[in-house]
Amino acid sequence: MKLLPALRGLFLLVLLALRGPQPACAQGVLRRPVPDKLVVLTFDDAVLSHATYVAPLLKKYGFGGSFFVCEFREPPFSDKTRYMSWAQIRKLHRLGFEVASHTLTHRHVNKLSAAEFGAELDSIDGRCRRWHIRKPVTFAYPGYDVHPTATAVLAGRGYQFARAGGSRAYDPTSDHPLLIPSFSISGLTKEKVLAAMAQARAGHIVVLTVHGVPDTAHDWVTTDPKLFEEYLQYLRDNHYQVVALRDLARYVNVQEAQRTLTPRYENLK
Repeated sequence: MKLLPALRGLFLLVLLALRGPQPACAQGVLRRPVPDKLVVLTFDDAVLSHATYVAPLLKKYGFGGSFFVCEFREPPFSDKTRYMSWAQIRKLHRLGFEVASHTLTHRHVNKLSAAEFGAELDSIDGRCRRWHIRKPVTFAYPGYDVHPTATAVLAGRGYQFARAGGSRAYDPTSDHPLLIPSFSISGLTKEKVLAAMAQARAGHIVVLTVHGVPDTAHDWVTTDPKLFEEYLQYLRDNHYQVVALRDLARYVNVQEAQRTLTPRYENLK
């Protein structure tokens, strides 16, 4: 009879081993389970078509989105045939979309010191404050270049999420929230974009990077407007939930994820 407690303990250990790791929500990384078909739309570079075409279309479909703004030096941000004005950016905010940081001048963070990167963030923060736009809590890495110094600066300034590249889905139980992978739809065929969307399942979130629709400032990353609406129609017809990057805080315990998940800098370009 004295062997029974020991046997019971051994049985429990075997059972736990067979079950594998506990769900992330039990570990505190997730606030709640991530639903299937959760997609994040992100738009880079403050391109004019974000205000004139993208935002009205997103409202039509009832979708959220994040607009990562900056002031390009070439072609110059002063060219309002290519880029939004800050009045138009403020309107995006008032329409309920997320306005977020892409540095001020689209400088790649792996070439910046902590002070230089902080100054870039401060400049965007200052413009948001001047135009009565909510202080950014998410960031997109220009050129998908990441660096530990930048991650540390973002964490220290209270940023919740930061988006890179990598052409893979985001797993919030293993990917650090300041190093979120995404798919760029620029140059991909429709079949590849739809295949990327299909990866929004089994706890994975698909984050899509979009530039101009169209993009007259940088035509190598343009998206055809008709094709873009086809993507939105597909998302709606197939019952996807489409949100802004900041909305992932509904599911991710950001503080716990930043504390416990190891930053991994490979495969994010």
